[in-house]
Amino acid sequence: MDAETMNATDEYGIPIIPGPSDSAQRKRQAIIDAALAEFLTEGYSAASMDAITQRSGVSKATIYKHFGNKERLFLAVVGGVLPQTYAGLQCCGSTIAQAPDLRAALISFTTDWTRLVLRPDIMSLRRLVIGEIDRFPQLGQLWYRVTYDMNNGPLTEAFTELDARGTLEVPDPALAVQQLVAATLGVLQLVHTFSTDTEVDEAELSRVITSGVDLFLARYATA
Repeated sequence: MDAETMNATDEYGIPIIPGPSDSAQRKRQAIIDAALAEFLTEGYSAASMDAITQRSGVSKATIYKHFGNKERLFLAVVGGVLPQTYAGLQCCGSTIAQAPDLRAALISFTTDWTRLVLRPDIMSLRRLVIGEIDRFPQLGQLWYRVTYDMNNGPLTEAFTELDARGTLEVPDPALAVQQLVAATLGVLQLVHTFSTDTEVDEAELSRVITSGVDLFLARYATA
């Protein structure tokens, strides 16, 4: 790998790792899986390249050949995982805009979103990025963009359409989305981020989500 290729990054500053040949694919995936497990367990500073080598079964020389160094490995692995974080959440914009029962649609969507973000693997990833945000601010920027593009953006479009139809009166749709998120999944996400032994309580989840949606509609619904 030449110096220019080794130092290439995308718009967020995440390393661009060239795709491997077919023969190298399994090794590269083994490195990624091992590195992610090590970083999630130990954080960036305490993670060991020797441990990643042992976990992956791939030589340290091969790891450096593929990723360059520990910093680029961390950025490439975590940066590669973040865009997949909300892959299980269906785009909701048109569904919510056309829903016959807006309250039910908002409760259903924010409940699904909450269950996704509270998954242990996503919670661990969130804590890792928060813990390393000063060292790697580009990961925070990437996570914010992924969240906006996959969820906030479609909701903003839906609220804009509902405002035009007179179902909602939303002067600032983007702000309204942030308020809805804060009042629903944001409450539970905050608790579970910093209280790692807290179990997901379905009754509490339902209570918080329903109350948050009702708060949102009390402010923005026209009828």
